[in-house]
Amino acid sequence: MQKGKNEHKTQRGNPSDRYMEGAISISGKGLGRLRIKNSDDVVEIDHNFLRTACHGDTVKILLHPKAKDKIQTGQVVEILRRSKQGFAGILEVENDIYFLIPSDLKMYADIVIPKDKLNGAKVGQKIFVTITNWTDHKKAPIGEVTKVLGTPMEHNAEMEAIALEKGFDAIFPPGVVTESKNIAENGIQESEVKNRRDMRDTVTFTIDPDDAKDFDDAISFKELANGMYEIGIHIADVSHYVQTGTALDTEARRRGTSVYLVDRTIPMLPEELSNDLCSLKPDVDRLTFSSIFEIDKNGVVHKQWFGRTVIHSDKRFSYENAQSVLDKKEGEFYKELNTLNQIAKKLLKKRYEDGAISLDSDEVKFKLNEHGVPVSVYIKKRGDTHKLIEEFMLLANRRVAEFMSTNKKNAHPLVLYRVHDKPNKDKMQDLAFFLKRLGHTVKLKDGIIPSEEINQLVIKLETSPLRDTVHTAIIRTMAKAIYTTKNIGHYGLAFKYYTHFTSPIRRYPDVIIHRLLAEFLSDHVVPKERFYEYEAMSIEASNREKEAAEAERASIKYKQVEYMASRIGDKFDGIITGMSEWGLYVEEKSTKCEGMIRMRELGDDYYTFDKKHMTIKGKKTGKKYTLGDNARIQVKNADMNKKIIDYVFI
Repeated sequence: MQKGKNEHKTQRGNPSDRYMEGAISISGKGLGRLRIKNSDDVVEIDHNFLRTACHGDTVKILLHPKAKDKIQTGQVVEILRRSKQGFAGILEVENDIYFLIPSDLKMYADIVIPKDKLNGAKVGQKIFVTITNWTDHKKAPIGEVTKVLGTPMEHNAEMEAIALEKGFDAIFPPGVVTESKNIAENGIQESEVKNRRDMRDTVTFTIDPDDAKDFDDAISFKELANGMYEIGIHIADVSHYVQTGTALDTEARRRGTSVYLVDRTIPMLPEELSNDLCSLKPDVDRLTFSSIFEIDKNGVVHKQWFGRTVIHSDKRFSYENAQSVLDKKEGEFYKELNTLNQIAKKLLKKRYEDGAISLDSDEVKFKLNEHGVPVSVYIKKRGDTHKLIEEFMLLANRRVAEFMSTNKKNAHPLVLYRVHDKPNKDKMQDLAFFLKRLGHTVKLKDGIIPSEEINQLVIKLETSPLRDTVHTAIIRTMAKAIYTTKNIGHYGLAFKYYTHFTSPIRRYPDVIIHRLLAEFLSDHVVPKERFYEYEAMSIEASNREKEAAEAERASIKYKQVEYMASRIGDKFDGIITGMSEWGLYVEEKSTKCEGMIRMRELGDDYYTFDKKHMTIKGKKTGKKYTLGDNARIQVKNADMNKKIIDYVFI
């Protein structure tokens, strides 16, 4: 790309242009790669120039002089942020030297453990090791055992390993536990209730997943004499309990988010708060921070109010319970649910008209036996009640951000925005070309596929075997949503202003926005010199969100491989979802378990990969495989260590 060439030319002029920063990717063979910003080009870093950098670390690299027609190379000069503080794996011994063989296949060095740092670990056990010294890249890292996880391949050991590797631990420091217990014991003070808008006599309920334990949000509903509706979005007032400067706050900031693995939740806050005092349970008073709107039947907001409240939830619905009431057109709070549902549909329609992109993703769920082994895998579908809650949460998030950003009483408001940049135009061009190969022509406007075209395509493919493949391609084209104090809007939602206000039990940025909104409502202006402090928090929160998502995906992938490991030889229906020079990626239809059919398994022919047309074709027979093809497959192998599934065609 021209941009890349220009960047490299500037090396000879300004020395600072010879340096780059970013997250490094490392292959299993120990080769590093760093993507050049706003480009598909990469810088390659030889193993000898990694200087102890590990996969996912944020690094500063020095670019080497660029040779003509050669790939740009470089070397790590500084590690700015470690993506991992430790590694899980198996303890081994050789010549009386103990070392960890990391489970992470991208960790290219074994970690040596001094005998006095084994902390009771035995050879062959699954353990978690923290690196204590690794300054010389020519020597092995030194570490200590911080936790014995158990037997390799045992359910609890593997799930805990996934969480710990991303920096999430179910156990809270003693000081944090003490603080949370003291807060819980003090409970809700009557003096605090008197300072709040009292919403306890208004019909209020929560709608959450069936297995949820923490209820961040509740909705209240009241018909008004003027024919409009008062709809309140009430959010747990976590910032009232979690005060700045406390051990509880420091730990919540470090965690950044709750993590949802296939069998457990690792909460951001101790359960005394997350599952009890902050949770909006039915039949008890709870302190909340609320957005209350006067809305007409078309979803148009005529009045709004933001502030601290006290509520008393009348009912705890699961999504399924609430959906059943809507489907049967009768039951507890049917009138309220039905009206909210009709308004939510209007809000959704307006979002699409304004350019929001519709990409509902399927959620993979597991039924586990008493040993944590998956006995079935199923896809959880989204119904009207999911969309109802989503629309009112989006409304609250958007209106809070808009209120703080446009209110004239503060010329420089500090807001922690949730932003989503426009897609890279080169990536959009690639997506358009990819879609054309699948038989779907889309038009580009100013280098971007208009959102209405994407939505029309998604609707068209709703029952197509290509649906998930196209969804994945679109998502990969999009920028990643992040937190920042600099607003650029939210492209995917088509909002000019957007923040996260509605989930402070499980997201630290929401706690921050509650604090900032409270300051704003009290006419306290946050000094501009503190903006950098909040921008640093934004970067931390974005990183933690990414790491939590990676842990969640890793736990799902592990269970999918484990599910197929007990089904070697079984036959399934699949669909071709991807391809490379190594072979075909096939997803089993009912469980979404993706595996590979390697080139050598395709039969007695020489098969080649045509990247331009995304096909694999046999030279002699002319047999062709394309994306979206249905396939009858058999499980050949499932490797729990590498977390890969091998299929073959029947």
